[in-house]
Order: sequence, then structure tokens, then C-alpha cells
Amino acid sequence: MKTFETGSAEETTGVGRVIAQELRPGSLVVLSGSLGAGKTTLVKGIAEGFHAANASDVTSPTFTLIHEYRGPVVTLYHIDLYRIDTQRELDTLALDDLMEPHTILLLEWGEKFSRFVQEKSAAITLEHLGGDRRKISFTLG
Repeated sequence: MKTFETGSAEETTGVGRVIAQELRPGSLVVLSGSLGAGKTTLVKGIAEGFHAANASDVTSPTFTLIHEYRGPVVTLYHIDLYRIDTQRELDTLALDDLMEPHTILLLEWGEKFSRFVQEKSAAITLEHLGGDRRKISFTLG
């Protein structure tokens, strides 16, 4: 496990770029943390790390549920399961169809479904420490 502490949104985005260096195509990443913990801010850095999007183009998929960012090596799917409560609702997203050797699924609130906890390639937990401070824990496997 690697742990980072950040004091600004820019630093959190920077940690996302560092984490991108550890992730491989075909990964399923579970992002955990309370509302406002900085999950989307971290994804901005991951997207930049893969040259899939500029940080300013990455937004929360809270209402659209899935955002796609295409890079030269990998396609990132940033998925928000906050509003998904049942297996039937989850099935309508057809996430299995998105999982390919050249994709990475970044699942916010993925811990709500035991399947994703079991199948994850990596886990990232963000903890809001007050103000702009965040603690980010990253685990492969």
C-alpha cells in the first residue's frame, strides 16, 4: 500500500498522475471515499497520466454515470455507482462490455457491490482531512 497526503486539488491531481504510472490496461479500480473526498479530482490526474484527457475536461459522472476518456494506449471509463442500488440497475450499465484489454474502469462507489471488491485490480481510498487536505491510500491487487 502507498499513502499520500495532499494539501490542494492540484496536489491531488498530481497524485493521480503518479498512480497512473502503476495502473495497467485491463484494470478494474475501486475508488472509495465520502462525497467531496476528491475522487474525481484524482481521476483528473489519472486521465492526464494516460494522455486520455486534460484535467479541465474531466468531470464527475454523478448524473451521466459513465464518462469515457480515450488515450493513445488506454481508454478510461470513469463510472459513478452512487445512485445505483440494485443488481438490476447495475446490469443496465453493461460494465462487462467495457472491460477489455485496452481499458481501465475507475469505479466510484464500487465497494457497494461485492463483485467489484473481489475482482478489483487496485483500490484507492480518499479521506478528507479537513480544508483542502486529503489522505490517499493506493493498493494494487
